[in-house]
Amino acid sequence: MNNFADDGGNSASGAGSAQDSIGIVVDIAGSGSQIRLDAARLGSLQNHADPSISMSGQVGSQVKMVVGRNWLIANVRTMRASDDGHIVAHIDFLGEGTRDGTGKMTNFRRGVTRYPVPGCEVLPVSTEDLRSVFAASDEPHIEIGTVYPTDDIRGALYVDPMLSKHFAILGSTGTGKSTSVALVLHRISQLSPEGHIVMIDPHGEYSAAFKGCGELFNVDNLQLPYWLLNFEEHCEVLLTTDGAERQRDADILAKCLLAARTKSKTAEQYGKVTVDSPIPYLLTDLNTIIVGEMGKLDRAGDSTPYARLKNKLDELKADPRYSFMFSGMMVSDTMGSFLAKLFRLPANGRPISIVDVSGVPSDVTSVVVSVLARMVFDYAIWSRTEAQRPILLVCEEAHRYVPKDESAKGQAVRKILERIAKEGRKYGVSLGLITQRPSDLAEGVLSQCGTIISMRLNNDRDQACVRAAMPEGARGFLDAIPALRNRECIVCGEGVAIPIRVRFDDLEAEKRPASSDPSFAALWRETGGEEGIIQRTVKRWRGHGR
Repeated sequence: MNNFADDGGNSASGAGSAQDSIGIVVDIAGSGSQIRLDAARLGSLQNHADPSISMSGQVGSQVKMVVGRNWLIANVRTMRASDDGHIVAHIDFLGEGTRDGTGKMTNFRRGVTRYPVPGCEVLPVSTEDLRSVFAASDEPHIEIGTVYPTDDIRGALYVDPMLSKHFAILGSTGTGKSTSVALVLHRISQLSPEGHIVMIDPHGEYSAAFKGCGELFNVDNLQLPYWLLNFEEHCEVLLTTDGAERQRDADILAKCLLAARTKSKTAEQYGKVTVDSPIPYLLTDLNTIIVGEMGKLDRAGDSTPYARLKNKLDELKADPRYSFMFSGMMVSDTMGSFLAKLFRLPANGRPISIVDVSGVPSDVTSVVVSVLARMVFDYAIWSRTEAQRPILLVCEEAHRYVPKDESAKGQAVRKILERIAKEGRKYGVSLGLITQRPSDLAEGVLSQCGTIISMRLNNDRDQACVRAAMPEGARGFLDAIPALRNRECIVCGEGVAIPIRVRFDDLEAEKRPASSDPSFAALWRETGGEEGIIQRTVKRWRGHGR
């Protein structure tokens, strides 16, 4: 079993030295097995013209074996030197393809029906083999880059499996994550120009990337009606207390809010109205009801909760930063037009809405995201009897909104995003989570993502978190995450036939987000005009301060 075929020997394919045995199988254990490789043979292939063959036997490369009429493809996960001068490698089986009469591989599919036996020869995988493995089927797909280590094999993502079971794009700051997200969304938009995509953009990066094919919303034109908030979201905005006091304030708000909604003319069309019903009501009505309830009290001390609510309401109405939501003019029933505009119904060739929340006051940002996410989910539920219009919700900086810390503020947004992750696929809602800190995401949310696109992650906890969320067969690829270059990624899960390492395509300058890092060395050489810069900055700062 320690002997390997000679370079000109009868290997499984008989195609010369590049296709001769480089080792043998020594241990079979389900998805993870061991092979013994010939170090000298691997060394002789390192200068091979075929880049895939030259990579043979290295961590992250693929090898193949003959089992019956099939080729078995496996990924090399780890390597170590053995006492007899050979190399022992752990492998993960990826799938199998049919071996035709000439020894070529066709019809590759994920999964293994028959395993090899110890002593079975191990051969290098050629670029031609990889072409068969990664050949895109007729299913709708997008091409995002080139499969490593080849120069021309295209990496494809299958759109339906990727979106129906959610996806996550992960990567440390500076790895090209924002540009890669823009690339994926541009390709999806090109494939489906009548699609429906809503993206939450917390830093205002993506407006520049999608101004040609999307609708852009910010605090100046979002016009998010305050009455769309449900009771929990009202509480997060209006209540300022904690503990027992908060519960008392919440009870009072529930009573007054229900009265205000019921007083609305729109409420007359519907039988039962609750505090959560998205029924338009006047802020002046809510204010009047609070004052009226306060006037019924016998003791002055009992009026404190009412005064707190009234003061907070007055503060929101008076503060221009909140005018995008709490404008007194927004009392007409604009729900239908708001949903049509936000969800791109119809899309008219502009399938993506970029919602820039960078200008939203920080204390209500999570509430705004909560409302937008809940609108997506509730629309999907209540439109089940209609012609289906699936919606993709993409959430940048997802760890802000679904944090691991359950005591953090903003529980409304956490609940709705967790619910979409668990139940969204039943109703045609897809979730795309983008984060640089997957270890800070709530437990289980990442594991709900059927496809994970991971760029370089520098933090050990983040790497461990991604590894735990992925199937065992992808481990060899995931071990390469710390070594990825910028604009490179590992893709695992439902959206690909097998795990792949991909170099992202370059994106045209006009389609890139405004996220490039400043050059300190270059910009620190520039001088002049500082006085005007400061004056204009202070003016904007004072006029729109958050």
